[in-house]
Amino acid sequence: MAKNVGGIDRLVRAGAGVALIAYAMSNLPGAETWMVPAGIVGFILVLTAIFGWCPAYLPFGIKTNKSK
Repeated sequence: MAKNVGGIDRLVRAGAGVALIAYAMSNLPGAETWMVPAGIVGFILVLTAIFGWCPAYLPFGIKTNKSK
């Protein structure tokens, strides 16, 4: 698996993922419906930020990293 996620993309993914996980773990009123989907999406975003590889980029040939 060649890395296809660049530095800024990784930071945005990590930040959004952590925010979604925090939302999923909150006890905000009315958040019960979106807690599980937000947690799953947040977890996926954090994983793709950690590994630097996004499977959704493959079919489109997108690469946001600066590798050769």
